[in-house]
Amino acid sequence: MSPPPPPPLGRSRKKDTQFFDSALCDDELIDVRGQFGQGRWAKARALLTSTGDDWDRRGHRVVVLAETPTAVAWSREWLLAEPESAEAATLLACAQVFAALRGKGSADTAEQACRAAAARVPTDPTPWLGLLLLHRALGPDEEFARTFDQVRARHRDHHHAHHLMVAKLAERAPETGTDPLHEVYDFAAWAAEESPADSPLAVLPVIAHAERYRVLAATGAAPGAAEHWTGRRARQVLRSAFDWWLEWEREDHPRNRIDLNFLAHAKLCEGRPAEAAALFHRIGRHATRAPWSYLDLDPHKAFMAARSAALGSA
Repeated sequence: MSPPPPPPLGRSRKKDTQFFDSALCDDELIDVRGQFGQGRWAKARALLTSTGDDWDRRGHRVVVLAETPTAVAWSREWLLAEPESAEAATLLACAQVFAALRGKGSADTAEQACRAAAARVPTDPTPWLGLLLLHRALGPDEEFARTFDQVRARHRDHHHAHHLMVAKLAERAPETGTDPLHEVYDFAAWAAEESPADSPLAVLPVIAHAERYRVLAATGAAPGAAEHWTGRRARQVLRSAFDWWLEWEREDHPRNRIDLNFLAHAKLCEGRPAEAAALFHRIGRHATRAPWSYLDLDPHKAFMAARSAALGSA
């Protein structure tokens, strides 16, 4: 039986905002975020408490809440009301990270808040994830690597942290061009091999391939798209990742739509639109800006064109 057609996609500015919603398919998070943005933090407390030590989900939810423009004010109010709350301290720290990244706050203040939150719950990788996001943009490579190690020490297969590391590594040594031995490929392959069989890090080599192409295209050193996506390494990586998806399909992972967007993009670039169509059915409305915005493309137009090409071939 063929899968149902994906829902229609709107084109208005308001619908586009929903279309690229970083909350992805976490409906509970979307509801809580709406209330949190209005200063009602009680449900945010309940949501983060109930998430427990599901570290990938906890990190995803904290990041999405922390991205909201009023997150610093409301998480600070929460922490003032409940000064012993580790959830409030972590959310405030991550909110201060995003404020610093927007140029609205101090990077030093954000770093200190992340380290203080980490000291409250030494087993939680989430404050370190906040620090990793800060160091991804503003810190030296050595500090970024040390912070990644802190995240991984607490959750070996942390999805978001590995994506950040791949993006960072891909930006090294652009002058080496299409070097098949570039460290980003080795890191992604190692992380995928070290992870459990059902881990979505199996898709990480595809992410590495897309991130490296982003970097090479920006410097004018990229090969033709066909060459990059149909070479021997690319074919092996894409076949393994697609086979993993067919076998495991981790619908329960909070960031699985990110992997599916990258994989659909790669399958189209490889020239396999029928396989991409199956992925687009799973993606539904949950498009992500990366990788559709790469090469300075409008992500909505790029996604819609790719989706139409894939579904038209199915």
